[in-house]
Amino acid sequence: MGVETWVLLATVAVLAWIYSKWRHSYWASRGVPSLPATPFLGHIFKSIFTAKKPWKFQDELRNKFDDARMCGFYEFFKPTLLVWDTEILKHIFVKDFDYFVDHRHFDMKTVHERDLVMMEMLSAVNGAQWKSLRAIMSPAFTSGKIKSMFHLVCDKADILVKISVKQAAQNPHVDMKKNFGRFTMDTIASCAFGIESNSLMDENAEFPRKAQAFFEMSSLRLAKFIAFGVVPRLLKALHVSINPPELDFFVDVVKHTVAAREAGKTRGDFLDLLLEARDNSDNPNSKLVLSQRSLIAQSVLFIIAGYETTASLLDFSSFLLAKHKNQQQRLREEVRQLVKKYGGITYHGIMEGKLLKACLQETLRLYPPALFMERYCTKAYKLPGTDLTIRPGDIVQAPIWALHHDPRHWPDPEAFIPDRFLPENKGNINSFAHMPFGMGPRNCLAMRFALMEAKVALAKLLLGAELELAPGHEEVTLDEQGAFLRSKDLNIKVKPIMEE
Repeated sequence: MGVETWVLLATVAVLAWIYSKWRHSYWASRGVPSLPATPFLGHIFKSIFTAKKPWKFQDELRNKFDDARMCGFYEFFKPTLLVWDTEILKHIFVKDFDYFVDHRHFDMKTVHERDLVMMEMLSAVNGAQWKSLRAIMSPAFTSGKIKSMFHLVCDKADILVKISVKQAAQNPHVDMKKNFGRFTMDTIASCAFGIESNSLMDENAEFPRKAQAFFEMSSLRLAKFIAFGVVPRLLKALHVSINPPELDFFVDVVKHTVAAREAGKTRGDFLDLLLEARDNSDNPNSKLVLSQRSLIAQSVLFIIAGYETTASLLDFSSFLLAKHKNQQQRLREEVRQLVKKYGGITYHGIMEGKLLKACLQETLRLYPPALFMERYCTKAYKLPGTDLTIRPGDIVQAPIWALHHDPRHWPDPEAFIPDRFLPENKGNINSFAHMPFGMGPRNCLAMRFALMEAKVALAKLLLGAELELAPGHEEVTLDEQGAFLRSKDLNIKVKPIMEE
């Protein structure tokens, strides 16, 4: 190459570097502290690759900039504000929610059909569309609806215990993570869609295999996400989906189930509720609009989200109870007393279990399903108690892991102490330091159903078996991939309890 070419390349490189420095000065120019950013990449490389554990990156930022109550970082060139001041979070998530109604915006138009379905899900839509969908779906999770599903959950929990005890008789320890995933899949399929997926009974069942594959973050899938952050137009031009093909399986399942339901009897379940909303959309007086794609999207969301998060909650809680045998025995005794009082595992008894609820809430504190929650600013907003104005388009994140392990909110934060969540200690808890299901109007819609499901499974398991740590599995190894926090290769010893 000639001198002119080298000069041109050098000029382009310098200009690109200057542009990167300018884009990464967004927070510094506004008085918000931030770690030095890698040119063009921002902090994405450090948070994903260098730190290896995204939750440790949160801890690093909070510890370094603790006095500032917040800090800025960059996803490539996208400025994001990390806030761990609970008073500010209270305003963002609840008091001034009108400024932060939306989740992150994605431009997914003209891409793969698979991605279009994902973008119709309640967790992805924004503005008026989100409000309409939330209104449509909320009736499916009332106390009455959840209570009506209780017997179905109990049936699946009985199978869970039976299968786990049988496996324990044949193996030194049991892969309870796998069993819990199959239990949650069977429960959701039955309660919401009237489908018998037979995940617990059939080792080769397709439902859990597809769900597990959906949550695996392969190198190729990670590369697609990174490419989408850098050159989204290229992916669109190539018609490349950033979501795995396993999503197509669940879309097809929902389509076939909808067709069968339209030709058969109603059950009054989640799917019927969506079908009714869709059919009422043609009514000119109806303010609730639900398209066929949206109906499919909400159904798939319920399947995949409910599968992973509740299974992980049960997985972590069984490990913690196996590790803390005194707490396990306390909980077992509480469940026995409730059975004696109500004549069995009943809805009212499960809802009354104070320690049962406390054990699950403490598990969610130590191992929250999502590492962070975020909101998208829709109109200029001055953060309370600061001189900083958040601009439309800025993203604010709450570092859930860091909040849940902050010693200022939780004495001895790494210890499993369920009593923190007993009713008499409720006044000691800062609610915005414990947000496993989010907070405010955009919190998890299915939270109460998920907790009921977990309570039933854990109660029945403890009545039927004693849980112990398996050799080589004395500590949790967290999976570093995927969007949800989960364990990696964790097994439990299950010892049947003989009836007296």
